[in-house]
Amino acid sequence: MEHKDYTEIHPGTYVTRSILNNLGSPDDSLKIIHIAGTNGKGSTAEYFKQILIAAGKKVGTFTSPAVYDFYDQFAIDGQPLPAEVVEKYFERALTAAEDLGATDFEIQTAGVLLAFREEGCEWAVIECGMGGLNDATNAINKKELAVITSISLEHTQYLGNTIEEICAQKAGIINNCPVVVNDFQPDEARKYFGNLGVRFAEGTGDLQQYNAATAAEGAKILGIPEDAIREGINNAKPAGRVEKITADGRDYILDGAPNPAAFEPLSQAHGSLSRSEITLIFGCLKDKNLDDNIAMLAGLADSIIAVKCQSPRARSVEETAEACRKYFVSVSAAQSVTEALDLASTKTVVVCGSFTLLKEAKLWIEKRQ
Repeated sequence: MEHKDYTEIHPGTYVTRSILNNLGSPDDSLKIIHIAGTNGKGSTAEYFKQILIAAGKKVGTFTSPAVYDFYDQFAIDGQPLPAEVVEKYFERALTAAEDLGATDFEIQTAGVLLAFREEGCEWAVIECGMGGLNDATNAINKKELAVITSISLEHTQYLGNTIEEICAQKAGIINNCPVVVNDFQPDEARKYFGNLGVRFAEGTGDLQQYNAATAAEGAKILGIPEDAIREGINNAKPAGRVEKITADGRDYILDGAPNPAAFEPLSQAHGSLSRSEITLIFGCLKDKNLDDNIAMLAGLADSIIAVKCQSPRARSVEETAEACRKYFVSVSAAQSVTEALDLASTKTVVVCGSFTLLKEAKLWIEKRQ
């Protein structure tokens, strides 16, 4: 089946639940960790996955959006399922969705849960696509653990215009199960979840350390042994999050952070380099806060190259470049990430702003290794 960007959205869980019921409720056979939040969902899912693998469990993971390849989103024990296997289960979900008017994401959610059951998984780590309460993944009947990562303003046209309204959407995944909340939160979110009496995971330093602490705290709740928790945390390598690659004597940093709060780890990753030694390559989607994102990056470098993301939701190069001129000494534009990488000449090059930029960047870099 053809796979598209998520331009069509069905708020609510009825359609996905109906597909799952038609497939024999595969989610009922799995021990599910469900993750919602604005920032850190993918990293936290990676930590949980590695912890469960270290504990000797067979675990499926469903994360979104895709970072380097569409099928990387659907993995068992850290290995992406082969395309033909994924498509087999998606076709079964598509048949089960007949006359329901399901979106791609609803079919994928049901199909991957079926895949995890049929392929013998005991556990599944499932990341919300957007929000929580009305996200397709919240059609899951029962959960072992609900996890809420760092919250900030996002998708305001769907989730609400305040932190409190967005928290209410994220909290919708809490359903008769233990809960752990990342303490890397604005005051409004901390107050909201504190009133719910949830368990906070307190980290130190940057967001990634809080993500690791959240997974560790959740694993303790689930009774995972301490040695497996330590091993899993050490083995975790979140894809596309401050991912450093060296080629041709130059360092490239790939970071799909899509909003200001998510840029916190990146702001600490450049070491002792001066601003003049770094070039940023930046693109942004229309539903992200362009000005706030650029303002957060302004302290990292003097030079920035604006590009268009490979998505129907992308902002234009012209709009992105114009916004950059408010904050950067040198602003240029390129029609692709490849062209931008050809233009960059500094010691370190950072590609950031959207996961949709990273596949093209990594392919370009790997040809030079």
